[in-house]
Amino acid sequence: MGHLDHAALGWLTPALSYVMACTGAALGLRCTMRALGATGRSRRNWLITAASAIGTGIWTMHFVAMLGFGVSGTDIRYDVPLTIVSLLVAMIVVCAGVFAVGYSRDRARALLLGGLTTGLGVASMHYLGMAAVRLHGQVRYDPVLVGLSVVIAVMAATAALWAALNIKSPVAVTIASLIMGAAVSSMHYTGMFAVSVRVTPSGAALSGATAMQFIFPLAVGLGSYLFLTSAFVALSPSTGEREASASAQRSVENVAH
Repeated sequence: MGHLDHAALGWLTPALSYVMACTGAALGLRCTMRALGATGRSRRNWLITAASAIGTGIWTMHFVAMLGFGVSGTDIRYDVPLTIVSLLVAMIVVCAGVFAVGYSRDRARALLLGGLTTGLGVASMHYLGMAAVRLHGQVRYDPVLVGLSVVIAVMAATAALWAALNIKSPVAVTIASLIMGAAVSSMHYTGMFAVSVRVTPSGAALSGATAMQFIFPLAVGLGSYLFLTSAFVALSPSTGEREASASAQRSVENVAH
């Protein structure tokens, strides 16, 4: 058996991946809140931003955590197309979940549907990402832990969507995103502890890209996207603020006349 190391770079990868998951969650919750206060195209755009933020956060969390994943006795490479498919799956599925919640009449059903869809999406993204790992040997999964990780993913997603619908204050959003980040991280590491690798030492070259060649630049790019979008969302006025400034302007005009 190959010895698995989930934190080959020390605490850096788990900590950084947790920050990524929380940032994505916070941004997603904030955008969903804005979406619920908007209508028409504006609502759709906020929902798409929310989904891309949560999707990116989860995916980046997974792969930043994977930077610390090492197996003794073999190199690790990543299949590039499969990794990109896992990112698209995360985006599309989270999008479906967020839209179910954003446009549904029946809140409870939307939550169950959205949470189930998003949770299964997160789990499938995780295992697709794992399927993209190339190493010398066989990767095995403990079915119980895999099942547990899927349950955690669905519960985390449902809780996050519930928070998005019910939470208004900034403090509550922060707490919700910290909890969601923790849930996503625990799903990831539960999924990782389900893995065992039987290493077959070999001198043959592995196909795919190393983490530093491919995953690291991609994670940095997506991380930057998250932080830039967060800044943009934080600075853009909410509906209430816009109405307030418009009414202030009207009253100034009235006084002038």
